[in-house]
Amino acid sequence: MAAVFGCAGPNLLADEAAFFRECGPLGFILFARNCESPEQIRRLTADLRTAVGRDDAPVLMDHEGGRVQRLAPPQWRKVPAAATIGRLAEGNLAAAIDAASLNGQLMALELAPLGVDVNCVPCLDITDPAGHQVIGDRAFSADAAVVARLGRAQADGLARGGVLPVVKHMPGHGRATVDSHLELPVVTASRAALSAHDFQPFAELADLPLGMTGHILFPALDTAHPATLSKRIIAQVIRGQIGFDGLLFTDDLSMQALGGEIGQRAAAALAAGCDVALHCNGKMAEMQAVAAACRPLSEAGQNRWRRAQSWRHTAEMPSYNELLAKLEALLVAR
Repeated sequence: MAAVFGCAGPNLLADEAAFFRECGPLGFILFARNCESPEQIRRLTADLRTAVGRDDAPVLMDHEGGRVQRLAPPQWRKVPAAATIGRLAEGNLAAAIDAASLNGQLMALELAPLGVDVNCVPCLDITDPAGHQVIGDRAFSADAAVVARLGRAQADGLARGGVLPVVKHMPGHGRATVDSHLELPVVTASRAALSAHDFQPFAELADLPLGMTGHILFPALDTAHPATLSKRIIAQVIRGQIGFDGLLFTDDLSMQALGGEIGQRAAAALAAGCDVALHCNGKMAEMQAVAAACRPLSEAGQNRWRRAQSWRHTAEMPSYNELLAKLEALLVAR
């Protein structure tokens, strides 16, 4: 099924396992509510894959760093926000690229042993001083070229450790002046301005295997539908102008930026051209409605997912402590 679901807590419940077994989602996503200890997370990811009968079912996490960190201290390190690495680029771009790569490798070494094989980074949104802080320090920089360079380094670091990256939030969330978790942002910039600035990091990383839409209305692109639900934006901008041909996830369908019943949201997103409906809150009634509205993963989506899995290039890596020491030295030097 063309869906990714969350679950309610740290252990897979019997009714959740039965539901996942019946509907067979592509994969799953974990949040802080699902993460208590390494042993518990390994058990949970194994149980989720057992429920759908596929060892290769992806398990996603939004493990960005800064304010968005699902593996929390003191059990895990405090991961720097993207903007912390971005500030390093102001004086030394090469050092910032090294730091982004090191951070990506560390993320992979944190996630892969837990059974988490997809991380929803890099955030390729561009910092905007007028934008809402829902993005804020989750973005690397206000400079599109810097965002692209650091995003590429972070993604390569993740893939080196066997974890797939997800570029987000397409085609750009930085200008949004409200929080899309709570209401629908309307970005009034012209298409020319968006093309010259916001789209650029996504275009430069269009070869990456996985992407995520943003729940944002761009009247210059589509006056009626936010990007997640817009055939025009997905076909003409994301697939066309940006050139992204990877597997395209929605952002979380339970966010309040989208109106209508949850199943209608899922059906509309898939009809618009998203490959996979993402539903995160683990509420059973909502998951059932999404499942009822979803279809099997399309042939194009299956091909994109196969290509994504081949994008991993696991390589021999330095030890975790060696990588961490190098990253900390770069950030202290800043």
